[in-house]
Amino acid sequence: MNALRPTLLMAALLGAAAAQAQLRCLDEDNAPTAAPAADVKPAAAEAPPRERLAAMVRNAIERSHAVGASALLAEAALSDVEETRAAREVQSSMTLGIGPEGERTGGVSSGSSLRVSGSMQVNMMLWDGGRTRRLIDWRTELADAARFGQINAQEQVAASTVALALERSRFRQQAVVYGQYVRKMACLAQALETIVAADRGRASELVQARKTLQTAELAQAQAQSQARQVEARLRRVVGQELPSAEGLATALLEVPSLDLALIDAERSPQIAQLTAQSQAADRFAQSVELASRPRLGWTLEGSAAESLGGINHPPRTASAGFGLNLNIPLHNPGMVHAGDSARKRARAAFMQREDALESRRQRVADAHEQTVANLDRARRVSAVLRDSEQLRNFTLQQWQQLGRRSLFDVMNAEAEHYNLRVQYVNALHDGQQLNVVLQSLGRGVVEWLR
Repeated sequence: MNALRPTLLMAALLGAAAAQAQLRCLDEDNAPTAAPAADVKPAAAEAPPRERLAAMVRNAIERSHAVGASALLAEAALSDVEETRAAREVQSSMTLGIGPEGERTGGVSSGSSLRVSGSMQVNMMLWDGGRTRRLIDWRTELADAARFGQINAQEQVAASTVALALERSRFRQQAVVYGQYVRKMACLAQALETIVAADRGRASELVQARKTLQTAELAQAQAQSQARQVEARLRRVVGQELPSAEGLATALLEVPSLDLALIDAERSPQIAQLTAQSQAADRFAQSVELASRPRLGWTLEGSAAESLGGINHPPRTASAGFGLNLNIPLHNPGMVHAGDSARKRARAAFMQREDALESRRQRVADAHEQTVANLDRARRVSAVLRDSEQLRNFTLQQWQQLGRRSLFDVMNAEAEHYNLRVQYVNALHDGQQLNVVLQSLGRGVVEWLR
């Protein structure tokens, strides 16, 4: 009976330590997460996640030099339209001259030591077979292409901004999960220190727990470092003040149907830009063909001159005239080749547009399938997580009951559970990232966030 007392005492001590571990370690997932950074507003004062994303996108577009450059190009294209349209308006010019003059006609010389002359011409084109109209259409289509190029630049900035925001959310969520893993392993290590103090034979379990704790701390530090890197990149895009990442993990889960996504692909800014470029090339080809037609216009001109120190030369002369001008191209071999070249370029632009549309449709189909697959994977991992939660708690309880389970079973259950949680975070964010790609292939992220 006396021989059993040490064993019973040891069991009582181990049982007390296990009970303490159970109280501290069972529900560690419900522990509060780390406080947000000082320059991040609390989530309670923030707008809904989609509105926060839209605000970041607006800031990024306003700060983007690429968008600013595309806006200037669009404005320049509009000025080109006005320049071409002005060719149909009244044109005027003036010429001034000063200097000595001399001439010899029929053996008689005349001249002046100084002659001052001036002339003015006013003209206007009345009809050119429609060539100017086609040139205006060509410039107008190019202006539309430039405008869609500006929209496309905005969409690229928007897509990259949302992608960075989601990556920031991903790594912050990973840091939270790994932080809970660290606290769980630290709790187990503390419980094992109490156990090892009473039973030195279980020191290897303490070493194993500390090793797993260090591994979890390493994963947490890596996630925090990646989050800081993404936040630094995001600040360069949207400014120093970042809104909270709270709620972004589930902000963009709505996926359009494949049929709707394919229809939206034809309405994308990039396809619209290629369409405008194709139509511009066609209008230019028509203008080249019309260049061989006659042109009719009127001209009003007048001139005046005064001679000083003249010999056999009238001191003053003046003239004025008005008339219609008809220009009829007769033979220009190069026009045939110019027209053929312009038509082939227009056809090439149309084929490039069709090829880009087919490629975009294929990308939309692939992105849609991957988006649905990743979000479905997130749902499946979520279902597995519920069973994993029960398994890890049962395993911990059985280990605490003096030998029902080994510490290695506990470690494996914990590692599997937290790895599943990280997989769930990654699946959610991968699905949303692909959803952003899907929307960018359609009408655009800016339109989607509205």
